[in-house]
Parts: sequence; C-alpha cells; structure tokens
Amino acid sequence: MKLETSLLIIAFVVTVILGMIIIPILRKLKVGQIERDDGPKSHLKKQGTPTMGGIMMIVSMIIMITGTYIYLTLNDQVQIAHKILPILLLTIGFGLIGFIDDFKKLVLKNTKGLKPSYKMLGLLIISVAYVIYLVYGLHLGTQTYIPIAKTFIELPIYIYIPFAILVILATTNAINLTDGIDGLSSSVSAIIITCLTIIGILFGQYEISIFGTVVIGAVLGFLMFNLHPAKVFMGDTGSLLLGGVISAMALYLKMPLLLIVIALVPVIETLSVIIQVAYFKKTGNRVFKMTPIHHHFELSGWKENKIVIVFSLITLVLCIIGLMII
Repeated sequence: MKLETSLLIIAFVVTVILGMIIIPILRKLKVGQIERDDGPKSHLKKQGTPTMGGIMMIVSMIIMITGTYIYLTLNDQVQIAHKILPILLLTIGFGLIGFIDDFKKLVLKNTKGLKPSYKMLGLLIISVAYVIYLVYGLHLGTQTYIPIAKTFIELPIYIYIPFAILVILATTNAINLTDGIDGLSSSVSAIIITCLTIIGILFGQYEISIFGTVVIGAVLGFLMFNLHPAKVFMGDTGSLLLGGVISAMALYLKMPLLLIVIALVPVIETLSVIIQVAYFKKTGNRVFKMTPIHHHFELSGWKENKIVIVFSLITLVLCIIGLMII
C-alpha cells in the first residue's frame, strides 16, 4: 500500500504540473471547444475553452508507469512490471485514437474529425489485441466472475472473446457519452477506477492496484482544472482513454459484469441516447429534453455542479454496493 499511495500522490503532482504547462499551449494553439447550437444555452460561453486535455493524463501515465516499471525491475518484481505494460498500451492506444479525432477537428479544423468507421476500426483492433493477450498471453482463461453468486463461470472461448471485445467498446462509448459537463466524466471515472483498484488490492492483483493508483492520481490532477468552471476539457483524448482504463481493469480482474453495477451512471447515459433515438424515429417525439441524460437535467434547471455531485454520489454508493457483492 505504501507504493500505491506514493504513486497516487506523485501522479497527481505530475499531472497538475503538466496542466500548468499544457493548458497555456492549447490556449495558444486555439485548440478550443466547439459547442452545439442546439445544446444548453449555458454551454455557449464555454466556446473556445481549451480541450484535448486528456493529453495531460496520457503523458502523466506514461511518465509514471515508465518510472514504476524501472523501480519494479530494479526490485526484482519483473513479472508484475511486465504485466502492467499491456494495460497501459491498451489505454494509451484508445487515448491516441481520441487524440487523432480531436486533432483533426480542432487543429486541422476538419469538423468531421476521424471517420467513424476508421475510429471504430482502430478501437476494435486494439480491443482484439488486448483480449487475445489476456487469454493466450497471460493465460488468464475465460473465467468470468458472477457478482452476488460470488463464483466464476467458464465461458466458451468463442463466446468470451466477442463478449470481452464488446465490453471494451461499450464501456469506452459510455464514458465518452458521460463527458459533457464540467468534471462529470472525470469524477465518475475516478470513483469507478478507485473501486476496481480496491478490488485489485483485495484479490492480490498488484499490477492492477499499481496501475489503478497511477490513473487515479492522474485523473484527480486533471480534475483540478476540469471542475466547474472548467479551464480545460478532456476531449475524446481523455474520454476514450478512461473508457479503456475501466474496461481493461475490469477484464483483467475477470469482473466485467460488475460494471453493470459500479458503472451504472455511464450505462444510463448510453441507454438514454439509445431510447431517445429509437423513440424519436418511431414517433417523432422525444422522451428526454436532450441526451445524454445529464443534459436533460440541465435543461430541467439543475446546475452543472449539482449534476456532478449527484451523479458522483450515486456512483460512490453503487461502488460500495459493488464491493459488498463481490
């Protein structure tokens, strides 16, 4: 625990320092937020706020994990050090895809950004590589933990691989949709990642506890600049990164089904969009004032800070429940 605590604090400090360096650069490059005309009117004043802030977390994680890898190697913990790198590569890979999308939109002024088909293909390739590594590289097998029942079931390989890939893609998309209000996605993600890190500690998965504490420190450092009124937004660079982190950790722990509980807020955000689109296509009417659902509450008169606090508290309670049922 001493190592994990140190890593969290150092990652936090490193990210804050990076923020003080990177945010002015983004502002100078005029890498600013583009707000939707049909969105909440209160968001129009955010136009031009620096985005692509997820770079701060990516750079911090690379610095911290590299340093940790060297430290573990020098202290005869090479096996743990080696196991951390693939988790980092998956998450950084997702972050880089988000970065390319953000870069094309905000720097090259290509409003369409990365083509959805290319974006999905990139995410799919990285997801497949990670799942194959878990099954055949680490030989973790296809066991999946069933919460409440507190038992593992062995899934057939032809079911497990598509299922695991779907978990990664769905989680990433859900976290991406949760990003839309100052501090919301980063706060909710920090709580979920903390829960998964605690599970890693309880089950003796040190690579997960070490990786998790680094990410928590990085997210909290980013949150210092992302709380309302935000000085920077994470963009797809950050949201895809965090989605990759959460799914990678859950699959490594063999607990993807637990995400239905602890990540219920992002799940509901996703469902709200699906319901809205399906209902509108069928009837021409809307169920919500706007989706994802956090915008519905905004248009209903809730302040951004209230939404973040309520959604974060709900996530905290759900994570406590999640820890109780494992």
